[in-house]
Amino acid sequence: MDLNALWLFVEAAHAGSLSEAARRTGVPLPTLSRRLRVLEDELGARLVDRTHLGLTLTSAGARLFAEARPALAQLAEAERGLRDPSGISGRLRVSMPPHFDPLWPVFEAFGGRHPAVRFDVFVTERRVDLVADGVDVAIRVGDGGRGSYVGRTLASYRHRLVAAPALLERAAIRHPDDLARVACACWRTGAPPAWQLGDTLVPVEPVVTTNDYRHLLHLALAGRVVTELPPFLACGPLERGLLVAALPDHPLPRQPIRALVADSRLLSPLIREFLDFAASNVASALDCHRER
Repeated sequence: MDLNALWLFVEAAHAGSLSEAARRTGVPLPTLSRRLRVLEDELGARLVDRTHLGLTLTSAGARLFAEARPALAQLAEAERGLRDPSGISGRLRVSMPPHFDPLWPVFEAFGGRHPAVRFDVFVTERRVDLVADGVDVAIRVGDGGRGSYVGRTLASYRHRLVAAPALLERAAIRHPDDLARVACACWRTGAPPAWQLGDTLVPVEPVVTTNDYRHLLHLALAGRVVTELPPFLACGPLERGLLVAALPDHPLPRQPIRALVADSRLLSPLIREFLDFAASNVASALDCHRER
C-alpha cells in the first residue's frame, strides 16, 4: 500500500472535502483525486462518496480512517523521535469545553517541557466524536460519553451557587425552597432547569438560560440573579466580596473532569505523556483545592 496515498486519504477524510485537503497538504487537487482513485483500486473498495457538499466516508472508508489515522500518527512521531531524544513530539489534537481558561497554562507548561509538540485545540461544548473529528484527547466534564471511550479522571470539582451581596440581603435565602422567590439564571441544557443542592433537587424557572458561564458571571456581578459558576470563575469575585455563596450548606454535586481517548491500546508516547502530565497538573490549575 502506498503510504503517501494513505496519508492523503486520511487528510481528505479529516478535511471533509478534496479541495480543502488539497489546500492543507499543498498537493494539487487533480493529483490528490487521482491518488485516492488509485488507492481505492489497489484496495478493491470505494472509500469515499464524492458529492457537491464534500466527501462522505463509506463503511470501508470509515474503518480504514479509524485504523490508519493513529497508525500514521505513530509513524510520524517515530520519525520525529529520531530528531528528539525524549521521543515526545508531534501534533496533539485536544478538544475541551469553553471557559476552561486555567487549562491553557497546563498546555503551555507541557509544551515548554516538550518543545517538539504542537497543539491543535478544538474548543466546543458539544461532545465530539474522537475518530470522526480527528481528536486525540477529549477533556470533558461529567460522564465519559460513549462506552467505548477510555481515559482517566483528572480532577473533580463542584460549581458554586453565588449572588451579589445586595441581592441576598434583599432575598434572605436560607433554604433551597426560597429560590422560588428570586431571579435565577442557569446553564443551558436539554433537561428541565434544576439544581441538585445537597439532598434537595430544586426545579428552577430561570429568567436567563445560556451556554456562556461568563454571561452568568456578568449577571451575578450586576446583582440580577442567583446562578452557578465553576470555582475558577467564582473564586476571585468571592474573595473580593463582589459575590457571596448562596446556601453554602446545600452544595452542588461534584463533577469529574476526564481526559478521554478512543482506544488506550493505540496510545502514542505523546498522548501517554500528556495524560500523565494532565493528571498531575489539572486539579491545581483549576484551583479545585479552594472549594468549600
